[in-house]
Amino acid sequence: MRDLKQTGFNDRISAQKDAKAALLAKFKPKAAAPDPEFEKLAEKRAAEKEALRQQHELAKAEQRREKAEKEAARLAEKMAAQEAVDAEKRAARKERKQLSKEEQKAARDARYAARKARQR
Repeated sequence: MRDLKQTGFNDRISAQKDAKAALLAKFKPKAAAPDPEFEKLAEKRAAEKEALRQQHELAKAEQRREKAEKEAARLAEKMAAQEAVDAEKRAARKERKQLSKEEQKAARDARYAARKARQR
C-alpha cells in the first residue's frame, strides 16, 4: 500500500487518539440547561397530585359513609327483629300467667264449692 498523504507513524497515532477521544466525547453526558418552565410544571404536577389525592379521599369517605349506613340499617333491622321476638315472648308469658291465674281461681272455686258441699 502506498502512502498517498505522506503521513508519518506519529501523525497516524495522534489522529487515532483524536478520533477515539471524539468518539468517547459523544457518549459523555452534556451539561443540561435547566428548563425555564420546570418550576411551573412541577407546581402544576403537585397541584394535580393534590387534587387527585383529595378526590380519592372523598371517594373513600363516601365509601365509609355508605358502609356505616348499611351497618346501621343492619343493626336497626336486627334490633327490630330482637324487639319483635322479645314482645312475642312477653305476650306468651302474659298469656301463661293469665292462664295460671284462671287455673288458680278455678282451683280456689273448686275448694270453696267442696267446702260448701261438706257443710250441707
